Amino acid sequence: MVSPDGTQVNAVFGFTRMLMKLLENTDADHIAVVFDHARKTFRSEIFPEYKANRDAPPEDLIPQFELVREATKALNVASVDMEGFEADDLIATYTRHALEQGSKVTIVSSDKDLMQLVGSGVTMFDAMKNKTIGPEEVIEKFGVGPNRVIDVQALAGDSSDNVPGVQGIGIKTAAQLINEYGDLDTLLEHAHEIKQPKRREKLTEEADRARISRQLVTLKNDVPVKYNLSDFAVREVQGKVLVEFLSKHGFRSMLKSATILYGIKAPVITVTNTDSEKINIAINKTADYELIQSLEALERWVIDALEAGSVTIDTETTSLDALNADLVGVSLSIIPGRACYIPLGHKPQLTQGALDLGGGRDISEESLPSQIPLNEAIKLLKPLMENPSVLKIGQNIKYDMKVLSRYNIKVAPIDDTMLISYAIAGGLHGHAMDDLALKHLDHKVIKYSDVTGSGKSKITFDMVPLNKALIYAAEDADITGQLHRLLKLKLVSDRMVKVYETIERPLVPILFEMERTGIKVDGIELKRLSKEFEVKLGILEGDIHKLAGREFNVGSPKQLGEVMFEEMDLPGGKKGKTGAYATGVEVLEVLVDQGHALPVKVLEWRRLAKLKSTYSDALIEQINSDTGRVHTSYFQGGVSTGRLASSNPNLQNIPVRTEEGRKIRQAFIADDGMVLLSADYSQIELRLLAHVADIKVLKEAFLEGKDIHALTASQVFGVPVKGMDPLIRRKAKAINFGIIYGISAFGLARQLGIDNGEARDYIAAYFKKYPGIRDYMEQTKEHARKHGFVTTLFGRKCHIKNINEKNPNIRGLGERAAINAPIQGGAADIIKRAMIRLPGALQKSGLKACMLLQVHDELIFEVPKKELDATTKLVKATMSGVAHLDVPLVVDTGVGQNWDEAH
Repeated sequence: MVSPDGTQVNAVFGFTRMLMKLLENTDADHIAVVFDHARKTFRSEIFPEYKANRDAPPEDLIPQFELVREATKALNVASVDMEGFEADDLIATYTRHALEQGSKVTIVSSDKDLMQLVGSGVTMFDAMKNKTIGPEEVIEKFGVGPNRVIDVQALAGDSSDNVPGVQGIGIKTAAQLINEYGDLDTLLEHAHEIKQPKRREKLTEEADRARISRQLVTLKNDVPVKYNLSDFAVREVQGKVLVEFLSKHGFRSMLKSATILYGIKAPVITVTNTDSEKINIAINKTADYELIQSLEALERWVIDALEAGSVTIDTETTSLDALNADLVGVSLSIIPGRACYIPLGHKPQLTQGALDLGGGRDISEESLPSQIPLNEAIKLLKPLMENPSVLKIGQNIKYDMKVLSRYNIKVAPIDDTMLISYAIAGGLHGHAMDDLALKHLDHKVIKYSDVTGSGKSKITFDMVPLNKALIYAAEDADITGQLHRLLKLKLVSDRMVKVYETIERPLVPILFEMERTGIKVDGIELKRLSKEFEVKLGILEGDIHKLAGREFNVGSPKQLGEVMFEEMDLPGGKKGKTGAYATGVEVLEVLVDQGHALPVKVLEWRRLAKLKSTYSDALIEQINSDTGRVHTSYFQGGVSTGRLASSNPNLQNIPVRTEEGRKIRQAFIADDGMVLLSADYSQIELRLLAHVADIKVLKEAFLEGKDIHALTASQVFGVPVKGMDPLIRRKAKAINFGIIYGISAFGLARQLGIDNGEARDYIAAYFKKYPGIRDYMEQTKEHARKHGFVTTLFGRKCHIKNINEKNPNIRGLGERAAINAPIQGGAADIIKRAMIRLPGALQKSGLKACMLLQVHDELIFEVPKKELDATTKLVKATMSGVAHLDVPLVVDTGVGQNWDEAH
């Protein structure tokens, strides 16, 4: 935010970036930037105190005023100002001129004073919030339509501009008055009739102030402007002028965007990475990035990669859904600063030109992309990608593996920069290439939207011109290669080689196969469930309306808040910044605890509505038409504890304890002649706790196969195990699992439906019987405070944010995470190790079972019926043998034709 000459340029940077983005996305024919000329305007003559109380602008902002004008010129955009008038008056005048000519107007601003101009043919656009402001948004802001904004402002005044208004009347009251009386003049005429004494008095005494205020806030739309609208016609950006401006002020990221958008040649910029190793990164690397358009050129790259023994790869496609995406191109990089792009599926660009294709379409010769035939390129790339002596490096390479598998290419061996970073710094920061390039190379990469556009103008990558595709795609491969060189060394220095090499990297091909295989889903059953849920939702909605005393939209938090806290007068209503009441699950659960019936039904309605929309409806659309199965994607690089995340669809959040959740699982079925086998680690986190905290009593119980929850109940509450009340065991179970997550007395009280004091006594009694657990927790928190991370049994570092925060509530979150991470992370490592071993073990035994899903501590297999016994035996033996603890790892199994039966 400081230019090379030391000038503060933060405001210039923000303005330039916003204007470039607007120019890229707009289809306007005429554009102008309107500036204020000076503070003194005709309004100062009406009311000398107008804007008199404004502070002088910050010193570092004053030099930027002229630079903002320079930025406008650099982008070749018309600008206008006029002495004696504010920018808003010029905008109002040009808006009137445009409307008279039948044009539409967009005012790029969030200034409330301009909202009086909104109406037919006129909208505002808040570029900071990326939000369009129309009449509805004006009503939301002022309580009246645009045609009455002036009247409301005249009453309420504006302290920032020193518009006096009427004392004691704010926006809300002003809107009520104007809506009641129609306009300001009518209101002032009838001011003596107003019932509230103070309001009547002020409106009567200060009527002239209100009228003066109206003059001040009314925008003048008849300014004698010097320029016509035609003078604002969109102009072509002059590349040389823009690049000089951006370079002068050190705006590297925008310089790169300009390279893509306007084809500007830019200089090489030297940056320094976090390890103090200098790397030359060219903003425009056309000289170092090669477009491969012949088999001979591709052959050279393949030979170089074979000789080098490693190559960075990246694919460009038509979709984020790898199993349905078509290959558009492949980029390769072997050494830093040198990369190539092989276009394979780009389509002709519709432009003005020389070749008449009929139907009024012209295509220039340059727009017809020269590409190697796809099948010929595949013949050359396949041996390289499958060569066991050449390492293939990628960023989230599983995606590229799935794409290339559609062309019968099996990519191996592999390295993944995202997962290397994840092994090093799980929980510290993001591991997307954009994040890593900025962190380790001080380099901002070209964004996908820079070449494809965004919003209505967005195109798929196969429509991107080759010159833009080259710079974007080749940079991806180049930067990934550079990150690999840095992070691989850091993996050694941070002692995370074991985690990456024995857990994360070997898991990639396992997940690849699971995702490709997918699981069969009964679409007919899902449709039936959707109808069933719809009927139940209707019944629940009826119940809610009866309790509320009227109909309203149950799915609207705003309407629900008004019903509960205004009409029903339930306790605890709090409004947020938007002015609406909070109606989140925490709020509703407190009301449920207090015995109120309506929130009980609302929570039930919400749970069912989410199940319907997320699963019974959405899963139907996600069934692959070719396979009849759904193919979830597993993400390794998200959760600091090492747990996998499932998406598109997320199969890890289907509730298992509710009837509706079980019905969803019943739609997941085995193929003909097969069954589903569920293998679930029993109480794995409690077993890990007993091991890592070295709790003798718990270890003995697990070794002897005792009921751990009954034992805890006996120890804590002093009751015999034999003939134990199930409620007592339930309390002990809640404490056992709650302790792992650092549960508080408040949390336990809510879970068990008891008061905080009783819950506090339970926890105290628990720690008295198991002092080793408290010691473990305190030692773990202290380690996290000192080092910033905790470690799992297998060496994974789980970095803990907020552990040293001063705010006790935020610090508490960090402390609970620190207690849980070694346990949950250890469980995640164990099941990952099992997943890595199982496919090989099954193949070695000649068994044809396929591993389909991983859901927390559970694995789902599809097994031929005749091989069920042998497969079950092998799965249990393998899963229980992947870690050597002081207590046995027990695996529970179940079998069924659907997932619910098996679980």
